Amino acid sequence: MGTFEYKDKTYPVDTNGFLSDFNQWDENFAEGMASEHQIAGGLTDEHWGIIKFIRNSFKETGKCPLVYEACRRNKLKLEELKALFPSGYLRGACKLAGLTYKEGYLNQSGLEEFAERIASGIDEKTYEVDVRGFLINPDNWDEKFALFRAYEMKMPEKLTEAHWKIIRYLRDSFKRNNIVPTVYQTCEDNGLDLEQLEKLFPDGYHRGAVKVAGLRVR
Repeated sequence: MGTFEYKDKTYPVDTNGFLSDFNQWDENFAEGMASEHQIAGGLTDEHWGIIKFIRNSFKETGKCPLVYEACRRNKLKLEELKALFPSGYLRGACKLAGLTYKEGYLNQSGLEEFAERIASGIDEKTYEVDVRGFLINPDNWDEKFALFRAYEMKMPEKLTEAHWKIIRYLRDSFKRNNIVPTVYQTCEDNGLDLEQLEKLFPDGYHRGAVKVAGLRVR
């Protein structure tokens, strides 16, 4: 845990700089974070539109909206979202809105049961996961883990070569750079638009593709 200070106000944040308490957010926090996330010239009405959509959506549903939803509801193309929040959707827009990926799992049941079940092993292998089902050590990942996660997500079809292309890209990129690529990078490097990515991973980029690849955004 740590703190973030801006204009004589202090906010509690986690080790990755995300606000620890959704209810302690205010516009001052977003303005301060903007200067640290490649947003030059301050937040515009377009920025605030996305930030307020994310917060209002969370208040209504108990979940951080997926990047697909944010773009669709705000009539934005992925490249337009990137221009607004260059550091990413989760690490940019959601962070400024006072949310982390963790809030995507509020009000969902069975997570502890799932964590225990998957930790019991598949073919005698043990996978250590957090309560949200993310693999703790990415080096423990294998294709069986990906297949099981896809099954648990009730993905509409089995993992195809198109899925594996994204999964391998994510893992190779993480291995080279020690960071999960943004949704922008993933789509650009693989020639995908947001609609195509959604068809492959309907649960979301981070909650779907990144999780199946055995990674976590930090």
